[in-house]
Amino acid sequence: MVISSDTELANPKREQILKTGRELFWKFGFRRVTVEELCEEAGVSKMTFYRFFSNKMDLVKTIMNDFGNVSIAKYRAIVDSDLPYTEKVYRMVQLKREQTEAMSNEFFRDYISQADPEMMKYVQEMSASTFKMFTEDLSKAQQEGHIRKDVKVEFILYFLNHMMEMAHDEELLALYDTPQELALEIINFFFYGLLNRDKK
Repeated sequence: MVISSDTELANPKREQILKTGRELFWKFGFRRVTVEELCEEAGVSKMTFYRFFSNKMDLVKTIMNDFGNVSIAKYRAIVDSDLPYTEKVYRMVQLKREQTEAMSNEFFRDYISQADPEMMKYVQEMSASTFKMFTEDLSKAQQEGHIRKDVKVEFILYFLNHMMEMAHDEELLALYDTPQELALEIINFFFYGLLNRDKK
């Protein structure tokens, strides 16, 4: 990343590039959109773009990092609330639904595609940063009897590690109309399959 100071982080032109990037990438995916098209839509020069971002992928990563931070904050608000656990699960699934439905099929495919090693590496790094927090929450929920104790934590961790692989399995994707539909199916199966059946 090129920028370094807090002043530049809050620069209106940088914010306009981020806003335009979100709109274009969400709609068309990031592979199809060029830096030239993005700059024209944002009303900035390429020189201005490269003042803040080293390349298009740097912009994509910044957007996804911001998106991830907001998502984690919403997730933590749900988990740390006093709601019944079943309601927490419902709200977590709804949160995931909102996140996936906001993205176009093109963006979702670009984001999870193995054809882009740089993006895949970034996705893996982002996943690893939240993995520990999520598994600790699951372990706590299991200890408190909210989720099934007859499911090994090791299996839960294994399944979590392979959820992304499932999301871009072409054979599995062919069964669904959109990648988002598959992602939600996996999420629903994961959460509701873990709930303690003795809990109401």
